Amino acid sequence: MKSFIPAHGTFKGGPDGFEYVENEDYYLCPQGKIIPFTKEFNDYRTGTRKKEYRARKHVCIDCPIRRSCLGKSAQEKKFSVTYYCAEYQRNIARVESTQGRYMKGKRQSTVEPVFGTLTQFMGLRKVNTIGLNQANKCIQLSAIAYNLKKYLKFIEKRTKSGAGMLDLFLELKTALKEAYRSLLRILIFSVMRMAQN
Repeated sequence: MKSFIPAHGTFKGGPDGFEYVENEDYYLCPQGKIIPFTKEFNDYRTGTRKKEYRARKHVCIDCPIRRSCLGKSAQEKKFSVTYYCAEYQRNIARVESTQGRYMKGKRQSTVEPVFGTLTQFMGLRKVNTIGLNQANKCIQLSAIAYNLKKYLKFIEKRTKSGAGMLDLFLELKTALKEAYRSLLRILIFSVMRMAQN
């Protein structure tokens, strides 16, 4: 499956100006010094898996760009990147491609207006139910209401001519006759059964 979803806010790539060497898993700083991989950890704030890269103190001690790279108080270069950084980079390239831009436009014109209408005009900013099952029912009912509203607009467009209105009227009349006949049959059948008992 090919996704065209932009990277979420918890994605963190390497620092600017640093070059990643994939086969040995380390970064090269702008001065050509190696920043090796030190550990893998779970970030408790974002709940994501990350990799930490850290240079020893002696590597950065006489660097000419130390102040701009480390700041005032830091003694060594240390940063973390998202564990699945390569996959994210491929996804970002796919999203920024011609097909990705086309799919973004498609999504903005078909999916997002539905959520906008449901939240802004149909009172679905908050789901006031307890449990997932009840929330699903609420969402489904809202979707049904949205679809009916859209369908009614579609019917109005189709039936502006007199012929369309006449056709709609005849269809409605036929459907009501059929419903009346079937209801009458059921009623007669139940009366006859009660009479026999």
